[in-house]
Amino acid sequence: MSRERARRRLERERDEAARRSAADRSRRRRVRRQARRDALAALVPARPRGQRQHGLLARRRRTQNGVIACLVLASQLVVWLISPDPWVRGTAAVLAVILTPVLVTLTLDRRP
Repeated sequence: MSRERARRRLERERDEAARRSAADRSRRRRVRRQARRDALAALVPARPRGQRQHGLLARRRRTQNGVIACLVLASQLVVWLISPDPWVRGTAAVLAVILTPVLVTLTLDRRP
């Protein structure tokens, strides 16, 4: 009876030691990973968050960009609904990417 208890206690102690060892390895790995992450984060400059401009010109620019994006997407939607040909759709997409900056510059540029 006492041999059986001793054997079970030895098994429990062995299991406990293995569990502690695994937990210790996991903790060391986590600490090393955090140290690497902190070292890398120190090299990268902090990104400003929530510091966008709030003035009238900034608001107007955001509105214009939103309208431009909606118009381009609407034109693409019309082409996709009208034409089943993938070449026409692709050509319309490429032309939209190329011509949008040109048209925006011609229509919205305020320089004399």
